[in-house]
Amino acid sequence: MAFLEGFQRSRRFFLIGGFMVAFFCSLSWYAVKDRKWDPSIQHSCEEYWFRINGQKENRLQRMLYPKPETLKPPRTDVLTVSPWLAPIVWEGSFNTEILNNQFRQKGWRVGLTTFAIKKYIRFLKPFIETAEKFFMVGLPVNYYVFTDQASNVTDLNIIVGTGRQIIILEVPSYERWQDVTMRRMQMISDVCQQRFASEVDYLVCVDVDMRFQDHVGVEILSDVFGTLHPAFFVKGRDKFTYERRPESQAYIPEDEGDFYYAGGYFGGKVEEVYKLTNHCHHAMLTDKANNIEAIWHDESYLNSYFLYNKKPTKILSPEYLWNEMDGTAFYLRKIRFIALQKNMAEVRT
Repeated sequence: MAFLEGFQRSRRFFLIGGFMVAFFCSLSWYAVKDRKWDPSIQHSCEEYWFRINGQKENRLQRMLYPKPETLKPPRTDVLTVSPWLAPIVWEGSFNTEILNNQFRQKGWRVGLTTFAIKKYIRFLKPFIETAEKFFMVGLPVNYYVFTDQASNVTDLNIIVGTGRQIIILEVPSYERWQDVTMRRMQMISDVCQQRFASEVDYLVCVDVDMRFQDHVGVEILSDVFGTLHPAFFVKGRDKFTYERRPESQAYIPEDEGDFYYAGGYFGGKVEEVYKLTNHCHHAMLTDKANNIEAIWHDESYLNSYFLYNKKPTKILSPEYLWNEMDGTAFYLRKIRFIALQKNMAEVRT
């Protein structure tokens, strides 16, 4: 009997509950049956989504350009992607108009760092003047000049365009040129925290004894990028001049290595450049404590960092760093940044 009574009570409960649900559903339908869908409801939902997930994405401007052909890659004569899927940037592998359009929408800022220390100050004026013609044209750029001769930089009276400025960062000089080049990692690392992080989004770190002679734009930018050394990019790893002493923090065995990167051209987002330069600086300090100086100084530590972290996330072809002594080659459709001819012994003395 108790079982039957419990069953009847449960039955009454479900019947009453079902009636109430049906009643409220009918009221809701009656309230909205004559209403039309209001598109603003969708817009307000989208606006809420972007408020909680970052800035609203804007459509790119309309652009006309040839359709990419899936079975006809623009370059088949060169490697265009690394084994870890980092793009290798060659002329013909990107569309400048599309990239500039994306970049401007983000409102990103670029910093270009270089070191004009001791006699290397003589290269600063042609370096910046050619950068004004070819580097990130039409975009805001901060030129960060590390120098031990601030007054001489001012006396050069270099004129830059609207939205671009020269910022002088005074640093000490060093007796040996090897110490100058190795200290670059420490100096960049320090200033990343002090000011770069609040002033720019990307850093491009290059040597001053160079000149720009063709377009260098936002196609180079990535989380962290490196540049193929023009003297080694077609050679086997056994020819790479890595640091081969196991005692060094820059050591790379002869059976390892993907590419040989130039120490005079790297960059990326400020936080990634800080990680790179800070790592290399502390690796140098460890070696110095053990009386070790890597064969190619900061370049040796850069190569070790890139290899064992499977970076960079983008690789620049030798178009972006060339030397006239290497002549030309069929795979170079453009030479964008080139070393100046000089007496190395005289400049470094």
